[in-house]
Amino acid sequence: MKIGAPKEIMEGENRVAMTPASARDLQKLGYDCVIETKAGVAAGFSDADYKEAGVEVVKTGAALWKAADIVAKVRIPTETELKRMREGQTLISFFAPSENDAGLELARSKGASVIAMEMVPRISRAQKMDALSSMANVAGYRAVMEAGNNYGRFFAGQITAAGKVPPAKVLVVGAGVAGLAAIGASTSLGAVTHAFDVRPEVAEQVESMGAEFVYLDFEEEQQDGAATGGYASVSSPEFREAQLAKFRELAPEVDIVITTALIPGREAPKLWLEDMVKAMKPGSVIVDLAAERGGNVEGTVADEKVVTDNGVTIIGYTDFPSRMATQSSNLYATNIRHMMTDLTPGKDGQVVHDMEDDVIRGATVTHGGEITYPPPPPKVQAIAAQKKPEVKEPTAEEKRAAEVAAFKAQTRTQVTLLAAGAALILGVGLIPGMPASFMQHFIVFVLAVFVGFQVIWGVAHSLHTPLMAVTNAISSIIILGALIQVGSSNWLITILAALGIFMAAVNIFGGFLVTRRMLAMFQKS
Repeated sequence: MKIGAPKEIMEGENRVAMTPASARDLQKLGYDCVIETKAGVAAGFSDADYKEAGVEVVKTGAALWKAADIVAKVRIPTETELKRMREGQTLISFFAPSENDAGLELARSKGASVIAMEMVPRISRAQKMDALSSMANVAGYRAVMEAGNNYGRFFAGQITAAGKVPPAKVLVVGAGVAGLAAIGASTSLGAVTHAFDVRPEVAEQVESMGAEFVYLDFEEEQQDGAATGGYASVSSPEFREAQLAKFRELAPEVDIVITTALIPGREAPKLWLEDMVKAMKPGSVIVDLAAERGGNVEGTVADEKVVTDNGVTIIGYTDFPSRMATQSSNLYATNIRHMMTDLTPGKDGQVVHDMEDDVIRGATVTHGGEITYPPPPPKVQAIAAQKKPEVKEPTAEEKRAAEVAAFKAQTRTQVTLLAAGAALILGVGLIPGMPASFMQHFIVFVLAVFVGFQVIWGVAHSLHTPLMAVTNAISSIIILGALIQVGSSNWLITILAALGIFMAAVNIFGGFLVTRRMLAMFQKS
């Protein structure tokens, strides 16, 4: 079977769905690869690069669609492209099935199978095929670059001979994939970065990247992310008002705002209103990554850069991934290759469209002459953290009862051990001919074992090693016996006593040294 990638016909689209590197991997799966001439030129891949990778280059898009059994695209196919499909052919592309009824019906009538890359379920196993996240990652990074290009000052603070330059203050609204990419780029450039998200559980991720999370003094139960495809759920009106009030407070302070709140198939929520734009300082920059859905910012114009009356630049480009076509194409082609790996379990160049597979079924929107969108919920939902069951706090009476029970159990254990030890000593003492000196030493030995056991048992496990080290040091009191014998007239006893002093000294100093180093591990400073 052949897998091919046509040249994207949408104006300004520079990405390509197959790279020379991904073509080599697809060939290892048993496929022949074909590509339309100059399909990868805008992304930095020449026809010669593809030929070197063993890819057949055809002259026209029509020839590509005719030759390929599987077609991989980036942008939503046009009506002309869909009409070129045939029965049994497979299309892998972004497709927007929720608002592309005509495309779904046309693909169904052709008997073709369509896999929509934006429909890949957000479960752990499917992360390698998550093209939305791949492209959002690029968009978040590029948004910071665009902001820097339009911001007339440094990101990082500097102290120079010409004066002190304060760092830029950046606010990222939304800490999803795009938001985290923007945070990473912004902090690496030295800006003071703040981030906000309606999901407080992402605060730890934000702070781990060197940014400060903006908290609201407002608590609201959020819907399980697995039920919304891993996206933030819609907030209540009360929460929204608290959120807008916080943004109004931050607006005069920040220099750059990057908004990323967008859920596929829905209008973008308005988060940065006109009064907030007017409150910003002249020269400030806003990058609206939700411009394709109306934007998060009032005043955003899709695919344009607008400068407001008070000197704030609002960037509403919708092609951020295409502006980094080489990187985006590499990532997207890798997503396609992983999808093909799942579709080719035998690595024999034959597609097995398993509709029982969560990932394949979730992404398939037409198959076998039927429209299969929307898909059923995946059997495995690994997006949201499971809620921990609430542990009931015991009452004072219950705590007291538990302490009494534990004390009684400990007492029974100690009494049992004492009784067993007494019976052992008595049994040994009743043995005929047992010398009295042995019994004295034996009783001391038994008591030492009992006391040592009780002392060690009550120590926290983390302190066992330093405790044993200092115990070894203290036990080296036997050095006193060696010191007494070192002056003996017998040379053999003198040598043995010297050796005993040396080894006991090592035990003493080594024991205290190990103890000191171990205890230092538990100190804060």
